[in-house]
Amino acid sequence: MYCIETHQLTHRFQNREKVLDNIQLQVPTGSVYGFLGPNGAGKTTTLRLILGLLKMQDGQISIFGETLESNRIGILRRIGSLIESPSIYGHLSATENLRIWQLVFGCDRKRIEEVLKLVGLENTKSKKSGDFSLGMKQRLSIAVALLHKPELLILDEPTNGLDPNGIIEIRELLLDLNRQTGLTILVSSHLLPEIEKLASHLGIIHKGKMLFQGKAEELRNQKAIQKQVRFYCPLGDSLVSLLAIEKDLQIKFLENGFEAKGLDEEGIARLNSKLVMAGIPVFGIEKQAGDLESMFMNLVNKLVIQ
Repeated sequence: MYCIETHQLTHRFQNREKVLDNIQLQVPTGSVYGFLGPNGAGKTTTLRLILGLLKMQDGQISIFGETLESNRIGILRRIGSLIESPSIYGHLSATENLRIWQLVFGCDRKRIEEVLKLVGLENTKSKKSGDFSLGMKQRLSIAVALLHKPELLILDEPTNGLDPNGIIEIRELLLDLNRQTGLTILVSSHLLPEIEKLASHLGIIHKGKMLFQGKAEELRNQKAIQKQVRFYCPLGDSLVSLLAIEKDLQIKFLENGFEAKGLDEEGIARLNSKLVMAGIPVFGIEKQAGDLESMFMNLVNKLVIQ
């Protein structure tokens, strides 16, 4: 079952240029869905449409099995969100900020302490949020989004501008929320390696078009993405001559050997035997699993070629 599902979602700027082109987003209930793409790909526009912050032009949006048009207020009550920069009052403490939102949401006051502990800000006391680090401000904004116990959390670039430690903290927070409560999380980002560590499902968008959607494992298993194999051996004329006749391989020479793309298990063994038979010692062989960044670039290049 999908928590969010869009059908042929299309959006244009005033100059009629398409920023979204028939987006079919499918976010499984209980998943951490990573919405990936470079800046300007259409991620924020999609999220704004889902939250009703932009007027829908073409297509349909269903959330919790209902269309946004039929029950907008009821649906939005069940969603927590953080779009772009944190919206907090810098002259107020974390507790005071949450007190304002607690009145807006009409939830129990004890929930303030619960969410502060959840995001690791329970010991900030009377410290003004304007003096918080960027990571602390992000966590406070997530606390605001969680205050009314939403069933769906939507975050737009929540780790943008954070240092490595802050990125890890936000990642661990989101993973804990998902594991402990089953909360569905839709998080957009252009940080591909980070999303790879966080998301159970992926959607990749580029220039308003969906390039891929599904489980992360499905992307890695695509046949179009070839693994690289690194051979550690001495460089020399004999090695260059031997590899020159391997027309089916993409070879990249390194300081301590070479990388070959296009080898299966039998091909690795065959090439290793050739090297040894030619008197070239092989000190090691290492498979380089295709990372998310190389897979993304592969998909983008296919789109450009088409």
